[in-house]
Amino acid sequence: MLTLTANAAQAIRDLTAGAPEQARSGVRIASDGEGANSLTLSLATAPEPADAVVESEGARVYLDPVAATVLEDKSLDAGADDQGSVSFLVTEQGAAPAR
Repeated sequence: MLTLTANAAQAIRDLTAGAPEQARSGVRIASDGEGANSLTLSLATAPEPADAVVESEGARVYLDPVAATVLEDKSLDAGADDQGSVSFLVTEQGAAPAR
């Protein structure tokens, strides 16, 4: 199952802090169209019925069935640039995040 780094969990908590349904809000990773060539990340107030749910350190990630399969052995990391824009990076589990 997808794991979250502490940086990713913090970034997700920050992104969902002002959400109307904060207790259930998270980010959703879904396949973009048919297949796993492209995944999209968006804010979500709750999971879709078929989504897998990953919770870590108070952060929630909802994965559609394709994303859950593609990211099964991956880790989600996050960082911010000088302007404060957050970016997410998928790495192999156990790999040191690039900085």
